[in-house]
Amino acid sequence: RGKLELMDIITDNVLREDRGRSPQRDFHILFVPRRSLLCEQWLKEQGVLGSFIHREQYSLDLIPFDGDLLSMESESAFKECYLESDQTSLYHAAKGLMTLQALYGTIPQIFGKGDCARHVANMMIRMKREFPGSQNSIFPVFDTLLLLDRNVDLLTPLATQLTYEGLIDEIYGIQNTYVKLPPEKFAPKKQGEGGKDLPTEPKKLQLNSAEELYAEIRDKNFNAVGSVLSKKAKIISAAFEERHHAKTVGEIKQFVSQLPHMQAARSSLANHTSIAELIKDITTSEDFFDNLTVEQEFMSGIDTDKVNNYIEDCIAQKHPLIKILRLVCLQSVCNSGLKQKVLDHYKREILQTYGYEHILTLNNLEKAGLLKPQTGGRNNYPTIRKTLRLWMDDVNEQNPNDISYVYSGYAPLSVRLAQLLARPGWRSIEEVLKMLPGPHFEERQQLPTGLQKKRQHGENRVTLVFFLGGVTYAEIAALRFLSQMEDGGTEYVIATTKLINGTTWIKSLMEKLEPAPF
Repeated sequence: RGKLELMDIITDNVLREDRGRSPQRDFHILFVPRRSLLCEQWLKEQGVLGSFIHREQYSLDLIPFDGDLLSMESESAFKECYLESDQTSLYHAAKGLMTLQALYGTIPQIFGKGDCARHVANMMIRMKREFPGSQNSIFPVFDTLLLLDRNVDLLTPLATQLTYEGLIDEIYGIQNTYVKLPPEKFAPKKQGEGGKDLPTEPKKLQLNSAEELYAEIRDKNFNAVGSVLSKKAKIISAAFEERHHAKTVGEIKQFVSQLPHMQAARSSLANHTSIAELIKDITTSEDFFDNLTVEQEFMSGIDTDKVNNYIEDCIAQKHPLIKILRLVCLQSVCNSGLKQKVLDHYKREILQTYGYEHILTLNNLEKAGLLKPQTGGRNNYPTIRKTLRLWMDDVNEQNPNDISYVYSGYAPLSVRLAQLLARPGWRSIEEVLKMLPGPHFEERQQLPTGLQKKRQHGENRVTLVFFLGGVTYAEIAALRFLSQMEDGGTEYVIATTKLINGTTWIKSLMEKLEPAPF
């Protein structure tokens, strides 16, 4: 990617190579997603630009992560759009959507909410006008595109996700569908050796829906995962028991042919049982429970307007700064900003405990709207919460009937907007939409004659939801839940600039200040 700090590493490598060898190596550089003049200028000043025989760009826009998930993996997109007013990532989002339309047909309806969404829609319409040849005669796969700004719903990523996949991401961090886990849980148990040589390398696993078991449990609330795993264990051991009953050659042959699948299922079960144990150690800890209790109090509107004792205690005990920032920002968002007195108190406590250099981070969070003084003296959140039914008291975690199961009570605002758009439509929530930041709009794209869809009875509509600024695994789980609902009538495909969680998101807004040399 065209980042200056990467250019220094590249320069180093080139200079080191040039010194050491007689036959010169050829260098090539590919910028993703497009060439950066700034970087080329920098390489030129370092005197290494001439070493590159090819300088190209590779327009990698949307990367498929799963059957229903695309991401641009641009971690700085949120910061660029909301802090630096740099809309490059929005241009790439629009380009990615144009590519998608070239492959899967023009999307007839575009809905959007937020300033960035408006920009992307405008760019798409403009690109379509500028390339008249882009009118393709492919039958449209998507019926609707929903563009959502991350800052329309700042609350959801700050809360702790409670789905299986969400918790893996919160605790261990999922990087491009891979997770690294502590190895001791995965060591093969040998008799009589007494853990002499425990592996030290972290265990690296790939997580996606190609793995049957993972596809089944990834979007469940963590409290519902244990029962699925134990059911699976019984089924698998029963299947292995079958071998004692195989008498004839035909039966043995059939058993052997199923063996690879059974062994894969067994190792998959072993892995997920280990992961679930690791997560359970954390979710049953007192600290996790206290943190979650405070989050849930804020989200249901309890005591959001005064300094919170738990947060004060955590600062006094110097808990990780990101944990503190997530909670304080959550309180601010659930109160439409904090009273100046409360805000100043938190800021002072944070700076005195963690160091003055974090004043820049606090400033960024304020600019992004995450941690801000309450203006106009009104808290809109209760109205938004009630109208959109964001807090549900009676949550069924085992067999959910509403999307709020992904946070054990809180229904992600972003997903609720998508749900209401499908039925009964946004007109029903006009008032609340006005309270959320940015414009909401609808555009229609003309389809060439003969391509208009005649919907068969019982055929689902397909909606592409594009999150500009990042999406969490819990939101993806909630959208998948809506896709699977019997009477839903809508299937969702999800696209985003980056897969995020509260920690990676806050981290992307933090300023790294080098300590003074003296």
